[in-house]
Order: sequence, then C-alpha cells, then structure tokens
Amino acid sequence: MTESPDPLLDLLHLLDLEQIERDIFRGMSRSSLVPRVFGGQVAAQALVAAGRTVLADRAAHSLHAYFLRAGDPGAPIVYTVDRIRDGRSFTTRRVVAVQHGQPIFHLSASFQSHEEGMEHQAPMPAAPDPETLPTAAEMLPRYADRFSSPGVVDRLIEARAAVDLRYVDTPPFATVGEAREPRSQVWFRTNGKLADDPLLHVCLATYVSDMTLLDSVLLAHGRGGWAVGDVVGASLDHAMWFHRPFRADEWLLYDQESPSASGGRGLGQARIHTADGRLAITVIQEGVVRVPRG
Repeated sequence: MTESPDPLLDLLHLLDLEQIERDIFRGMSRSSLVPRVFGGQVAAQALVAAGRTVLADRAAHSLHAYFLRAGDPGAPIVYTVDRIRDGRSFTTRRVVAVQHGQPIFHLSASFQSHEEGMEHQAPMPAAPDPETLPTAAEMLPRYADRFSSPGVVDRLIEARAAVDLRYVDTPPFATVGEAREPRSQVWFRTNGKLADDPLLHVCLATYVSDMTLLDSVLLAHGRGGWAVGDVVGASLDHAMWFHRPFRADEWLLYDQESPSASGGRGLGQARIHTADGRLAITVIQEGVVRVPRG
C-alpha cells in the first residue's frame, strides 16, 4: 500500500476547487473502493462551490442533494452554481456537477447569517470515550478474511487515512449472517488540525457523512457491505442540517439508525454530536441496497 505523507493535506487539496469562471468550478477525484467517485467527495466539493459564492458571514445550515449518475474518477468534475436567492438573512444556491456532458449530481444549499433564537436539542446518546476504541489501522486487519479480495483492507485504510474513524460496536463486515439492531455509532475527526474556516469544517463533515450512514441498513439484515460483496448499492439522495457550530478536527459522535428498507432501497438517519454533547448535525440518506443476483 502506498500512503501519502499527509493524507489530510491531500483531502484538503481535493476540496480546494479551481475557479474557472465566476460561478463555475472544477474539481478532481481520488480513487475509491468501487469504480466510481465517492459520493461524499462530490457532495463536499459541491458545497465548497456553493460556499465560494456566498458572503463569509453566512454559514451553511442545510443541504439537499441527489446522486444522478456514477461519477468517473478519472475525469474532472465541473460544478456550476446558480445564485437562486440572496435575502436579508438567507442565501440559497443550486449546484449541478457535470462530467462528460451529463449531470451526475445536484445540490441545493442554504446559508444564514448569525441569529439568536429559541434553543433546545435532543440529548446525546451514551457512547464510550473514542480514545478507548481501536483505529481503522488497528481494527480492519482483524477481519481481512471477510472481504472480497486480499487488498481491500489496505484500500480501506488508505481511503480513510485523512479521517480517524472509530466504530463503537463491531461493523457490519464483522458479523456477516447475524441480523442485529439497525443502529450503528462511530466517532470521527480529521487526522490533523484544520484552519478556522467554518465552511471547511462543514464540508469535511459532509465528506465523512457518506462513509457509514447505510451501515445500519446492513446490520438489520446481517449483510457485510460493498467490500464484502454481499450487497450492491449506491447513494440516491442525501440531506444535512447544520444546527450548531462544530469543528471537524475534534471528536464527533455519529449516531446512525435505519427506520426502513424496502423496494431495493434503504434509509439511514443520524445525529452528530460534539464530544461535549451539543447536537451539531442531522443527516438523512436513502440508498440503493440490493442483494446480488446469483
């Protein structure tokens, strides 16, 4: 396995889009476990493009996105931003990602200037201290025999090298054939400090949010996942609400569950809390989750 000397810097370069016109940006891709662009990358890059056209005092508070076609990791992605609305408090942007002349992804994002208001939140669920949990490099080799090919462990570790992601319970690929409660928790943070740029932290959380959200769907059916080869699938749509400020370089608890699977689709929903208990983000995603045909 060939590792970058600084995987986080590589990821930050990936999110630092080239501006080629006033509202047109270009991004590159990195390889992933499947022969298509990782959905979290496209969502994060699209949010970067939207945020680059918004006043700095307006923070992202929500995004709604659809994955339309599989992205080609060998070709650049062009992001075109439509300035839908610039109001007194809210700004709305629409972004279309295009490859080979076809749209592959569509995102709508809303930004808001700071405002005081009513406050309440759901309590943070119980979870162990992340520092007591194994890292990906420590945990994944234990399950090397569960994956579809010998190189999957190295590729998984490399794909997540920029992010310290730690499972609270055993992941789906560790208990193939054993149906469990459709709930999963992970702690995550970037493997290194980030600049004090709120948009950057939101975009990094968006990137990570697509890594494990459908795990809870797999758990309900005793399936191991894409790397095991007992399901095929892809993200269909993705929505996030950013409730309170947070830092993606500090521990965040990603508490995920699946309320439903039907029609070849599975739904995942989650809350992301800061280590001190503040509800930072709500996430909902639906994906195609199919059993391979024999």
